[in-house]
Amino acid sequence: MNTSAKRLCEKPDVRPDDPRFSSGPCKKHPGWNLSNLSVSNLGRSHRASIPKSRLQEAITQSSKLLGLPDDWQLAIVPASDTGAFELALWSMLGKRGVDVFVWESFSSDWADDIQNQLKIDDLNIYQADYGDLPDLSQAETDRDIVFVYNGTTSGVRVPDLDWISPHQKGIVFCDATSAAFAMEMDFNKLDVVTWSWQKVLGSEGGFGMLALSPKAIARLESYQPSRPLPKIFRITKSGKVTQGVFKGATLNTPSMLALEDLHSALNWAESIGGLPALVQRCNDNFKAVDTWVSQTEWIDWLPNKTETLSTTSMCLKVVSKEFATLSEEEQQAAIGLMCQWLQEEEVAFDIAAYRSAPTGFRLWGGATVESSDLEKLMPWLDWAYARWMNEELNSGEVS
Repeated sequence: MNTSAKRLCEKPDVRPDDPRFSSGPCKKHPGWNLSNLSVSNLGRSHRASIPKSRLQEAITQSSKLLGLPDDWQLAIVPASDTGAFELALWSMLGKRGVDVFVWESFSSDWADDIQNQLKIDDLNIYQADYGDLPDLSQAETDRDIVFVYNGTTSGVRVPDLDWISPHQKGIVFCDATSAAFAMEMDFNKLDVVTWSWQKVLGSEGGFGMLALSPKAIARLESYQPSRPLPKIFRITKSGKVTQGVFKGATLNTPSMLALEDLHSALNWAESIGGLPALVQRCNDNFKAVDTWVSQTEWIDWLPNKTETLSTTSMCLKVVSKEFATLSEEEQQAAIGLMCQWLQEEEVAFDIAAYRSAPTGFRLWGGATVESSDLEKLMPWLDWAYARWMNEELNSGEVS
């Protein structure tokens, strides 16, 4: 092994202050401490006036922080972003034909739901491989559109919403779970936007947010699908949207502790400068990784176009010729081994690619992560790869 390779095998001197780079649940915000959360509403009914007011405050504060238009409505719903998005799909799809755009795991799940569970006959599925976007220009004005703003498992995001007509007649459904509070979004082009507490704001999982435009509200009140809806999907009664869901009356029993954790995250976000500061922190995190990628021969971005690179779910692939000679199973084992070493050193937790995504790494760059921690992690990735190369060469499995 040459001198530079030996040097890379030496453990870096500096470690990240926090090794949590998971893509969900995500790292808590700087300064977070469990003892700082209010516990006065624990053990109380969420329908009592004070606990319910805390739910309403979370809705109001989230809407203001994200910059939702004044005529939009926002609700807290069960089952994280998945529950929020499925509530919308199950409640509204079927009136028009549907265009679904697929380029990673979760958008594929939505297409599967629409095709095989909701059984929408008038359905177009536009699909691309991991690393690319499908042809978004195929979207039709008269049809509903379903897409994810940021591909959490591929690291590919839409660069803009110019492909959506300003005169769109159909409803535009946007799963924004890893984009909300991280990327600027033009809500004038959207009708349904969902996200979860545990992503960019780093709060607890289990709850989703459902934001609806006036056009989406009108669809809910004018269209009744023939399919049965479970109780946790029902937000209309007698042809009208139940206004209570936008005022803190939840569809199921929420965790009041998780709610207080969300308040902590929202307060932190406001204290650092609101949405512009959150977006900037994500951009800074991306820059920390992108600088290293541009200088490192063995690694590259999974996305193929610069303008589609995510600033939150940053997905990487190993591109060295030694790695390319391995079978898929061997590549997965190699990544698993490197992640194991990094976890044992307590410098990075949970950074392997999503289970159905191409083999590689996935680093979370949401606003709660410090860019300095990502900068400190980069030499450790080099160390893990150099150690793997050294062991593989010594074993004779890589030539």
